[in-house]
Amino acid sequence: MGRLEEAQEVQKKDPARAEAMYKEMISKPPGMNDAELRDYELALVALGGIYRDARRTGELAELIKASRSIMSSFAKAKTAKIVRQLIDLFTTIPDTLDIQISVTKSCIEWAIQERRSFLRQNLETRLVGFYLQKHSYTEALSLINSLLKELKRLDDKMVLVEVQLLESRAYHALRNIPKSRASLTSARTSANAVYCPPLMQAGLDMQSGILHAEDKDYNTAFSYFIEALDGYSTQDETKKAIAALKYMLLSKIMLNLTDDVHQIMTGKLAIKYAGRDIEAMKAVARAHSNRSLAEFEKALEAFREELGSDPFIRSHFTALYDTLLEQNLVRVIEPFSRVEIEHVAKLVGLGTPHVEAKLSQMILDKVFSGVLDQGSGCLIVFDEVGRDKSYDAALETIKKLSDVVEVLYTNQASMLD
Repeated sequence: MGRLEEAQEVQKKDPARAEAMYKEMISKPPGMNDAELRDYELALVALGGIYRDARRTGELAELIKASRSIMSSFAKAKTAKIVRQLIDLFTTIPDTLDIQISVTKSCIEWAIQERRSFLRQNLETRLVGFYLQKHSYTEALSLINSLLKELKRLDDKMVLVEVQLLESRAYHALRNIPKSRASLTSARTSANAVYCPPLMQAGLDMQSGILHAEDKDYNTAFSYFIEALDGYSTQDETKKAIAALKYMLLSKIMLNLTDDVHQIMTGKLAIKYAGRDIEAMKAVARAHSNRSLAEFEKALEAFREELGSDPFIRSHFTALYDTLLEQNLVRVIEPFSRVEIEHVAKLVGLGTPHVEAKLSQMILDKVFSGVLDQGSGCLIVFDEVGRDKSYDAALETIKKLSDVVEVLYTNQASMLD
């Protein structure tokens, strides 16, 4: 049994002893034959794994920095692979975004010194992703712009697709939908020129679905989310697959197709990813189907983390809540010509200030005709006045007269010529 195999065996029972063995193995530079290089790489990643499992982020960051001096003699592709593997170890440790950014920046500086352009581009692309997670969109877009100029010049389509997709996500987060759509179109065009890995394709489909949902085209969005779910599911990306499934359910809820929601819930993939996230969507679908504001608010409160942590779901459910509130208020005030706002609030089960603000907005949006009498705390509803057709007829007559005058003027001008 070799030294590496022995350490791997010891790690199962005594991680502290295995750590000492791995440290000893990576303390001296490996030889140049493939077996020694492989053992060094495995020992390095295994030691990083021990630090990850113990959540020793400081020591993991130090390991990455310390190993770079020895990796300078490695082939560029192998170095890039090892650095990526070591940085990836942080992803399962919560609240390490700042340290990931710090370590990645440090590795980028080292890659620039070593003139390793491929590694630098890869790390800068990863840094953009970290910036997006941190909501540092200005820094992300600044880095994206410099990367795009370089990648277009080098014609590196694969990395170009990834960066353009990140750009689309950044603009979407900033609510600049036209630019987000333009970036996604560029990413799809670049992807058509090269082989696109399943994970990348799933990312493109997910972003396409999100942008179609922003345009209220939920049917098309749903079809993209299905493709994204299949892609993430085959690549065992559980977190992203659950997000795609939630977005599928969101599309059906927004289309008011409750039966389809239940059908998806009983599907194979929904059962595979069953949990609180899916239960949250089920609760909202039930509340929307029953047109119940109380159930809707209860679902939002009970599943605050699952429904509130995703900005995309949060924004659409906010719009859905407003629509549901409007429908409930219209139904409640329909029999009245004059009604106390407090009574309306009691009927819909909400606070009076909230209901008063919403009624005011609905009057301004011309959902119904009425005024708020704040002195008496009443809502006065007016009968709907039909549009006076004489105005339309007058406008049509004026238009026809204008056409006649135009023709007469043209004929007179031609006679003078």
